[in-house]
Amino acid sequence: MNAAATMPAIDREALRRKYAEERDKRLRADGSAQYRRLESEFADLATDPYTPVTPRDPVTDHVTFAFIGGGFAGLVVGARLKAAGIDDYRIVEKGGDFGGTWYWNRYPGAQCDTASMIYMPLLEETGHMPSEKYAHAPEIREHCSRIGRQFGLYEKALFHTQVTALEWDEGANVWRIETDRGDSFTAKYVGLGTGPLHVAKLPGLPGIETFKGKSFHTSRWDYAYTGGDPEGAPMDRLADKRVAIIGTGATAVQCVPHLARDAKELFVFQRTPSSVDERNNIPIDPEWFADVAKPGWQKAWLENFVGNLGGGFASEDWVQDGWTDLGKRIRKEILALPMDQRNPKTVLAAYEDADHAKMEEIRQRAERIVEDPEAGQKLKAWYRQLCKRPCFHDEYLQAFNEPGVTLVDTDGKGVERITERGVVANGVEYPVDCIVYASGFEVGSAYTERAGFDARGRGGVTLSEHWGDTMRTLHGLHIHGFPNLFMVQPTQAANLIANVPHNIVDHADTITAVVSEAEARGAATVETTAEAESAWVDLIASGPGMNLGGDACTPGYYNNEGQGFADRTRFFAGHPMGALAYFAHIDAWRKSGEFKGLAFG
Repeated sequence: MNAAATMPAIDREALRRKYAEERDKRLRADGSAQYRRLESEFADLATDPYTPVTPRDPVTDHVTFAFIGGGFAGLVVGARLKAAGIDDYRIVEKGGDFGGTWYWNRYPGAQCDTASMIYMPLLEETGHMPSEKYAHAPEIREHCSRIGRQFGLYEKALFHTQVTALEWDEGANVWRIETDRGDSFTAKYVGLGTGPLHVAKLPGLPGIETFKGKSFHTSRWDYAYTGGDPEGAPMDRLADKRVAIIGTGATAVQCVPHLARDAKELFVFQRTPSSVDERNNIPIDPEWFADVAKPGWQKAWLENFVGNLGGGFASEDWVQDGWTDLGKRIRKEILALPMDQRNPKTVLAAYEDADHAKMEEIRQRAERIVEDPEAGQKLKAWYRQLCKRPCFHDEYLQAFNEPGVTLVDTDGKGVERITERGVVANGVEYPVDCIVYASGFEVGSAYTERAGFDARGRGGVTLSEHWGDTMRTLHGLHIHGFPNLFMVQPTQAANLIANVPHNIVDHADTITAVVSEAEARGAATVETTAEAESAWVDLIASGPGMNLGGDACTPGYYNNEGQGFADRTRFFAGHPMGALAYFAHIDAWRKSGEFKGLAFG
């Protein structure tokens, strides 16, 4: 039966009240302070379980371009620069290999939530065909290594290395870089690509240090304890174990089915359910791919995806996923409005109606799949879809039908404490052998806190001093007073959170164009002018702001755990006309050859 055919009429006010009630249960005075850093407070749990640290001598040389972060950003920028003839390139990465988040996330079931065809960068350049619509982590990690090998990015890379200081030397026109391995080298240009998902966090639960069993964070999965491997082999050492997993976000959605399959008992502790829509993952057919993979195919797919989101009007939908489905629903509701009735109020109402209809389908899916009626109700997500990262999976809800799986819903309160024997929730202690923390990564903290250093630009001014309470850039990439420095991230640019790699590829194209121009001119420096930076920030602030996780949303990292970002949401945003408008703007900016807003010195 078609779920839409049985959909009840939408009562906007009733849903708003329900959403508000569920949000209010979860509001906490401590906000993001409820979490504790894995690396700084639990060093024994934060060590790299995947690659041993190789001793080496400190590096004291000079490179043309140094990039901090070995995930997609460092790899794509490196590939683009190498292709443009900038060979002297170094990546500094705290993991033991390339991959960034994909180096650390080796938990069972890990895979991308956005379609491989647009999520995995440089598919066309490397000639790689994804094996399935949503590739699993081992394939993504191998693709990172493939990029590194093909473009010679391993040659000067420094792994298991964290930058501790980054300072502009005005006399020599170079950046001086120091690391925790004793390195002290210089670079003409520096790229920052540390990303938002690399500082693992744990819930700040009383007694977390007292547990006598085994515990680990999902980004440091202990296969020596569980058995199995990242490739999906059964975790045979859990056959006699009682396991608790704390967290029900995107990571838990992927690994719960595997724990449910292999553990004797699994207790899933839930504060807020995720919205879990269909994934419909399928293998990619080689014949179909060969027909698709004509020159320029991946760029066309990236543009088609954006064209099917809320502000786009693509005639076809090639990706066909949950993101484009919501975008098409919103567009349909808006286009149904008579022209003379299209105003901000009616457009927002149409957007809300599309969202409510989609979320009701997702809630009905939970009720339909989960056999225990009470659990099915508890797994319903009562908030708008973009209040939290949307999830897509075909086995997560089904896992609660396994006889050894228990959903421990805490009605928004969360786990109370950890004891020597297990987990306490709702006043009940659950004795377990192992606790898995699916608590994610630090997102809402200041950029310099996550990076581990505070870059010093002209006159010794730090990045945090220049920004104060407000991020300031040109195109999300250049910062006045920080010459030859490039940030690779979505904010104040396209801000396309549905597919972050698209942002990265576009920034890499801009960096390559700017560096190539600087080298052709024989320029020592290139940076944005103060006027251009201010004008761009004003443009960003003129839009509606980044309000996906606004006051009406349940707490999460989108809205600073319910505390919001106050006026800063106007600046933590993208182009006011959306991602398509930004990509069009920056493409024209690059092609003009004028590099308006930049000063070459």
